[in-house]
Amino acid sequence: MTLHIAIDGPAGAGKSTVAQRVAKRLSIPYIDTGAMYRCVTWSALVKNISLQDEYLLAELAQSLSIKFVPNDQGQLIYLDGQNVTSAIRTSEIGALVSTIAAYPLVRKTLVVRQRKMVDESSGVVMDGRDIGTYVLPFAEVKVYLTASLETRARRRYEELILKGYTGTYEDVLHVIEQRDESDERRTASPLRKASDALLLDTTTLTIDEVVAIISSLCVTRQSRKRS
Repeated sequence: MTLHIAIDGPAGAGKSTVAQRVAKRLSIPYIDTGAMYRCVTWSALVKNISLQDEYLLAELAQSLSIKFVPNDQGQLIYLDGQNVTSAIRTSEIGALVSTIAAYPLVRKTLVVRQRKMVDESSGVVMDGRDIGTYVLPFAEVKVYLTASLETRARRRYEELILKGYTGTYEDVLHVIEQRDESDERRTASPLRKASDALLLDTTTLTIDEVVAIISSLCVTRQSRKRS
């Protein structure tokens, strides 16, 4: 399939899980842009780079080697040759990544890298917060996933618990509230639904149901593209 598929939405809406499964079903590459911002955040902490230094963070974003490697469980993320799939998904990184993502220079640097990845693929599934509006405005399929704040917090909390998280649901709820506010108010490509995106509220939907809806839409668009 040669479609470009953009999946956007707030934290905890299920973007990454859904995007991975859609990509696997359609046999096309998947690019997790949110993981790229998490990689920059994690690396900055490891290298003791100030999270307030936008210029150094942009240079860091340019220098990092980030690779996505599909596996049976979904996808592994390698940063400078190191498997950081779990390391970048901690609650600590989740609480800090919005600071990094708000910097225009960091976003500009990563968007250039993201578009280059797209150019190297005939088709792609990409998820994030500004894919349909900014990174891939030409995408043939655009979907905006959302869910109630409580549902998104519960999903994220359950994910973190499986990874050893010892905080409370209320802690996660607060972090997601803050991330929503930061994403929506930042000046550089804020989170918003593209005018031509399909809005999908996943509050009462299963992952399989969401994947089926998006996959069906993709098949329809691909057929129209060929005709």
